[in-house]
Amino acid sequence: MGEELIHLHSADGARARLHLHGGHLLSWIPAGETKDRLYLSPISKAAPGVAIRGGVPVIFPQFASEGPLPKHGFARTAPWSLASLDSDRAVLRLADSAETRAIWPHRFGAELRVSITDKRLETQLRVENHGDQGFRFTAALHTYLRVGDIAQAELFGLQGLRYRDSAANGVERTEPASPTRIDGEVDRIYFRAPAELQLRQGGTRLRIAQAGFTDTVVWNPGPAKAAALADLEQPEGYRRMLCVEAAVIGLPVQLEPGASWQGSQTLQVV
Repeated sequence: MGEELIHLHSADGARARLHLHGGHLLSWIPAGETKDRLYLSPISKAAPGVAIRGGVPVIFPQFASEGPLPKHGFARTAPWSLASLDSDRAVLRLADSAETRAIWPHRFGAELRVSITDKRLETQLRVENHGDQGFRFTAALHTYLRVGDIAQAELFGLQGLRYRDSAANGVERTEPASPTRIDGEVDRIYFRAPAELQLRQGGTRLRIAQAGFTDTVVWNPGPAKAAALADLEQPEGYRRMLCVEAAVIGLPVQLEPGASWQGSQTLQVV
């Protein structure tokens, strides 16, 4: 298991940790801080065919159940490889295999780039079409942000946006005002999301920027659904996390042979 972990350390003191299982970013501690800015369930384990609960799962080539594949596709449970490593950045890669082609018959290359410096984390997903036919996909960086108490968290920047309320059987609504607060189960896809949001809790602020991704997902299971998640710490795990995900869902990416696409999410303490 140890050889599958990758540790990053920037010269100014920032730290991050990744796992080759799922190409998964597990931890990010900005320079000068002692607490993790990402939430990782302490009872979640890396195991074949099982996704890690927390950190930043890579969702590809299907978001949730938006198609015929297993929920959230296969990237988050597949074995990735380390392509390059410096003290403060890493590149992980995933390629098609007999297992992926059995359920999704396309040749592709996926690359996850993670870099840290001071108070900033950048995560970039790149997808290339290595086949002779075009394909479509949806994707997300399913980022679990750590919060002190979900009831005190406020997310700014989504006002006036149309969203699909997956917690209410997919009905479409419009976000009335900012900030967005979490009360009970929240499972929303905000379409044509802005390039920047801000999460505030107490006296801290976190800038959440995205590029290439067109949508943003906001998710917290709430107490009832959290109780049914065997890999989430009980009973209060849901109170310590909020998923703010850079995503491309509403308009799936159409990638022609030889073409590539990339999207990124940047977190910065302000």
